[in-house]
Amino acid sequence: MIQNIVFDMGGVLIDFDSKRYVSRAVSDPEDAELLRQELFLSEEWAHTDRGDITYPQVEAAVCKRLPPRLHEAVHQVLNGWMLDIPPIPGIEDLVQDLKKAGYRIYLLSNTCSGFHTFRKRIPALQWFDGIFASADWHLVKPEPEIYRTFFSHFGLVPGECLFIDDFPLNIEAAARQGMAGFVFHGDVKRLRIFLSEQGIL
Repeated sequence: MIQNIVFDMGGVLIDFDSKRYVSRAVSDPEDAELLRQELFLSEEWAHTDRGDITYPQVEAAVCKRLPPRLHEAVHQVLNGWMLDIPPIPGIEDLVQDLKKAGYRIYLLSNTCSGFHTFRKRIPALQWFDGIFASADWHLVKPEPEIYRTFFSHFGLVPGECLFIDDFPLNIEAAARQGMAGFVFHGDVKRLRIFLSEQGIL
C-alpha cells in the first residue's frame, strides 16, 4: 500500500525552462542556443547536481568555450535562473490534498547545493516531510545508489512509495529499486486521474 509520495522538482514542482532563461539574457537566437547548450547541457552543469563543482567554477569553464560577448550573459543566467521558477499550475493544491489524505511527502531531486538558498521560493515544499537534494549526497538520478540512500535515510519501504518525475529513465531506475512511478508531463489533472485510479486520491 502506498503511504509516501515522492516528487522530483524541476518540471514537476516548478517550471524550469533553460530556453527562457537564456533568451532573456541574449537577444540573438543562435547565441542564445549556444549559451544554453554550453551551460545547461554541459558536463559542468551535471557536476553541480552531484555537488562536486561550484557555480564560479562552472562559469569559468563555460566562458573558456564561449566568445567574450557572451561572458556576462553566462554570469547573469547562471546566477539568476533561480529567480524565475514559477510553480507548475495546480501542483501545490495537489500536494496539500495528499497531505490532508494522510500521505507523507518527499522530494528526491537532482539539484545543486545552492538549492538551499532558493528552496523558500517553491511554495509546495512547505508541505514536505523530507527533502533529498542530490548535491548534498554526491549522488544523482538515475544511479541506483541514490534511491537506496534515499530509502535508508528516511526509513522508507520502496514498495510503499510512489515517485513522480518528468524523466522516464529516473522512473525506470526507481522501479528497479522497488518504487513505482509516474512520468509527469506537466498535466496535474492527468496526474490526479492516475492517483485516483491507484486509490490514492
